[in-house]
Amino acid sequence: MFGFFIKKIFFDMWDNIFRIVLVNLGFLASFAILIYFPLLFKSLPVLFYISLFIGISILFIFAGTASKYTTDIADYKAPGFPDLLRYVKETAKSSFLFAVINTGLIVLLSIAFPTYRNIKSVFGPIAFSLLFWISIIWIIALQYYYPVQSRLDTKTTKILKKMFLIFFDNTGFSIGLFFVSLIILILSIFTAFLLPGIGTIILSWNIALKLRLYKYDYLEEHPDVSRKDIPWDVLLIEDREKVGKRTLKGMIFPWKE
Repeated sequence: MFGFFIKKIFFDMWDNIFRIVLVNLGFLASFAILIYFPLLFKSLPVLFYISLFIGISILFIFAGTASKYTTDIADYKAPGFPDLLRYVKETAKSSFLFAVINTGLIVLLSIAFPTYRNIKSVFGPIAFSLLFWISIIWIIALQYYYPVQSRLDTKTTKILKKMFLIFFDNTGFSIGLFFVSLIILILSIFTAFLLPGIGTIILSWNIALKLRLYKYDYLEEHPDVSRKDIPWDVLLIEDREKVGKRTLKGMIFPWKE
C-alpha cells in the first residue's frame, strides 16, 4: 500500500505540474510576506509582532486553501484558478484558528523549553523530555489537520479530534508520511521550492488521508474484520486503474515500455 501511495504522489504531481507550481508560488509569496513584512516594523516591537502574526495567518489560510485545491487533484479532478477563492471562504476560519493555536504553542514552548532545561532537579529533565515528545506527536499529527478540514469537517475542535484519532490509529503510517514530507522538502531545495515544493507535501497529506479512509469505510461495512486484515489490493483497484501502470522509466524512455 505504501508503495502505491508514493507512486500516486509522484504521478498526481506530474499530471498537474502547472497547478502544483501555481500552489508553490503561492506558498513562496506567503513566506515572503511572513519574513519581510515584519522587518518593516523591526524598530517597533508591538507592530513587529502584530505583522508577524498577520504573516503567519496568511500562510496558514493559504495552506488550507491549497489543501482543498490539492484534494481535488488527489480525487483526479482538474481544479481551476477561480476555485481558489471559493476554497478560501470554505477554509479561512478554521485555518486562522489553527494559526492561533500553533502561534500560541510556539510561544509557550519557547518559554517552557529553556525554563525546564535550566531546572537542576529531576523534574526539569522529565518535563523537558515530556514536552519534547508532545511536540513530536503534534508535528506528526498536524499532517492530518488540513486533509481532515478538506474532506471531513471544517470545525476546528472536530478537526483536531479526528486528526489525533487518525494519527494514533495509524502511527506507523503517519511516521512514514512525515519522512516522505521531509524528503520532498529536501528535494525542493534544488528547485527553489517550485517542484516538488510544499504544494506536493500538502498533496501527499491529502492522498494519505484519502487512502486511509478506505480502511474505515471497509471496517464500517465489515465490523468483524481485524484491522490487520485490510484487503488493500481490493480497496485500491480503482485508484490503481486511474493512476495507470506508468513507471518512471516509461516516462523518460517511453519506447522501452
